Amino acid sequence: MDITNLLVQLISGAVGGNVAGAAMKKSSLGTLGNSIAGILGGGLGAQIMAALGKAGPVAGDPAATAMSLEQIVSNVAGGGIGGAVLIAIIGFIRKSMAAKSSS
Repeated sequence: MDITNLLVQLISGAVGGNVAGAAMKKSSLGTLGNSIAGILGGGLGAQIMAALGKAGPVAGDPAATAMSLEQIVSNVAGGGIGGAVLIAIIGFIRKSMAAKSSS
């Protein structure tokens, strides 16, 4: 995975985190929090996609310099979904902690 793929996934993660925060108002961490959590989720999504072999060509491969449409879509999907999932997980944890502290 090269830096371009990673940057696309991190940016997609930030966007995915903010979209998820807007869709799930109770899980939202605010714009900055959603962006940071989304970037982390996008990075995790990148690692998972790389482990599954879906992150594009390997370093040293002659095709590694050109990004195909499939790679771009895969990077955007992995980053966006990773960011959204992390926001959902953080929202669930916050909700569980709030419920325990109120009882």
